[in-house]
Amino acid sequence: MFAQYTKEFRYNIKLSVPVIMGMLGHTFVQLADNIMVGQLGTAQLAAVSLGNSFVFIAMSIGIGFSTAITPLVAEADGAGNKVDAKNALKHGLALCSVLGLTLFGLILLAKPLMYKMDQPPEVVDLALPYLDLVAFSLVPLIIFQAFKQFSEGLSQTRYPMYATIIANVVNIILNYLLIFGTFGFPEMGIIGAAIGTLISRFVMVLYIWFLLKSKKKFHDYVTGFNFKILEQKVIKKIISLGFPSSLQMFFEVAIFTAAIWLSGVLGKNAQAANQIALNLSSMTFMFGMGLGVAAMIRVGNQKGLKNYKELKRIGESIFFLTFLLEIVFAILFLWGRNWFPSLYLDVDDVMNMADNSEVIVLAAELLLVAAVFQISDGVQVVVLGALRGMQDVKIPTLITFIAYWGIGFPVSFYLGLHTEFKSTGIWLGLLTGLTASGIMLYLRFNYLTNKLIAKSGPNTLV
Repeated sequence: MFAQYTKEFRYNIKLSVPVIMGMLGHTFVQLADNIMVGQLGTAQLAAVSLGNSFVFIAMSIGIGFSTAITPLVAEADGAGNKVDAKNALKHGLALCSVLGLTLFGLILLAKPLMYKMDQPPEVVDLALPYLDLVAFSLVPLIIFQAFKQFSEGLSQTRYPMYATIIANVVNIILNYLLIFGTFGFPEMGIIGAAIGTLISRFVMVLYIWFLLKSKKKFHDYVTGFNFKILEQKVIKKIISLGFPSSLQMFFEVAIFTAAIWLSGVLGKNAQAANQIALNLSSMTFMFGMGLGVAAMIRVGNQKGLKNYKELKRIGESIFFLTFLLEIVFAILFLWGRNWFPSLYLDVDDVMNMADNSEVIVLAAELLLVAAVFQISDGVQVVVLGALRGMQDVKIPTLITFIAYWGIGFPVSFYLGLHTEFKSTGIWLGLLTGLTASGIMLYLRFNYLTNKLIAKSGPNTLV
């Protein structure tokens, strides 16, 4: 019974590992910032958390929107249509550039909200200048996403990974030089971390363009664009897929951002602990994201071939692989819940020993909950990727809204601010929303695939 799924594991892993490494690259930028900034104190770590909470919301919209490019390119590739694949990239680049600049502007306009969110004043004062630079880094990041989604749509998942690795090396070096002022560079604290992030993201987009341009197979795809001629039909198609996809990611990221803000109401230590647990969870979530991209590519290919029985089998094989992997991560979180948080703070800092000790205890409690929702979070994002590969985005958008904001957020708000659970209660709400999302999205996938198989011919329903 399981053989029909497990025989796909090798190819699914081969396809998804470069994507996962690339996704982890974005998280490692935050990890490097958090660990290095954490050496400065809990207020600085909380400030980075607060500043990034605004950026994460905007980033989710940009990354979610860019995912529209992948299924269009995958379907065109499956059908052998190179013109449509290049068209998807050209129009995607134009739309992502406009979106990146728009999101940067919106974050600048939203900055005064920080003073009205009942956050610690010292944290807000540190976060504001940090936010200016990191917000601008969204522009190259979202342009990079257009190239990334295009490359992945052609099942070429290694090149975005290479670009992300290069960017991470640049970011870590600049962090080391600018946060602490080593080798004669100015000591800039969290502003140094922001500069490192900004420069590394420009390096990332330039490197992936150069890499694709230098490959004969991709040269014609990524050169010779005439942005003066944009087809309304293609723009509408990308927006019709990209806008709901961006909302899906926004609804999930926004509830985690709400957790940051709710934690800030509880104090800087609760917010710092939340940031540690969130950063660790984000790293394991990227494995699910990577497998979700693999699901989107493979399901999109099968859609182009109109082989719906294979589409369902391949999709479910990736769901099963994700489920097994997330169990491993759950065990890892349970095992290391007390040790992992200590990596983020200077445990020998006598001046801040009380704060650091409290943060480590709180983060360990949150990682207990995070261990459980690894499974829900991983499965729901992979099923969502498969549905995007089928170009089914509107109903899944409604599902994610109901799961996160109709179910998860009220639980987080009540348990976090009105019971003794506090920070743990906030994360129990996250667990509830993710689990509801995973169940409803799988039911949607099962319904659609059975419907397509039934319509494609008799005796094919599995």
